Amino acid sequence: MPRLFVRRPSPQLADGELTHLDRVPVDPELALEQWHGYVDVFRSRGWEIVEIVPADDQPDGVFVEDAVVIFGELAVLCRAGAPSRRGEIESVRAGVRASGIESVEIVEPGTLDGGDVLKVGRTVYVGASSRTNAAGIGQLREVLASRGWEVREIPVTKFLHLKSGVTALPDGTVVGFEPLVDDPSLFPVFAGVPEEHGTAVVVLDESTVLMSSDAPATAEEHRFRGLDVVTVDVSEFEKLEGCVTCLSVRVRD
Repeated sequence: MPRLFVRRPSPQLADGELTHLDRVPVDPELALEQWHGYVDVFRSRGWEIVEIVPADDQPDGVFVEDAVVIFGELAVLCRAGAPSRRGEIESVRAGVRASGIESVEIVEPGTLDGGDVLKVGRTVYVGASSRTNAAGIGQLREVLASRGWEVREIPVTKFLHLKSGVTALPDGTVVGFEPLVDDPSLFPVFAGVPEEHGTAVVVLDESTVLMSSDAPATAEEHRFRGLDVVTVDVSEFEKLEGCVTCLSVRVRD
């Protein structure tokens, strides 16, 4: 059974870090409602939900993908690029270890945010962003080299994380909103999408993706490709540079 690691949003969510967006009001109650709707999509499809201990003093704690990345049976625990987020890792570490997954950690001077890591087959694209540095990428490359993963560094200057701008469909096609992608030619197969909030997809199975309800034209394009598309409202998280990918960590069978 696939597992989904999640953490419910903090009441202080509105105080989360921002890099490329202006701060606007965030409704914590609506955010919690949207979070439950997001989790219910996975629960209804048979995923086991593993809830990390709440971190109410960590405004960005709901974005658990930034804290850990799963590579098969290995969890790489990240060291956040934003110092204000480094307190999130303790409870994530405990949750991962309690699940029985082998883990390693990125250590100082390295920084790595999970939102900068995109896996396509055995290739790992890692965004060199304001949150992920060369030392962190180097440590990840060293950890994964013996496990058959190839790490490729991708420049990220126009958005927060690599997966804020690109994600991948089940067939490996990388999709993104081209005006915000530094160099689409770095991906073997790239397809532009018409909406900024259409960049993020979570693969639910080989024919189904989950994405934001705020990108209807992109959803139609994916349906034209033959995919089933499930949409959820994540507007309160999008105000904080979040999306459907960063709200969970997926551990697949």
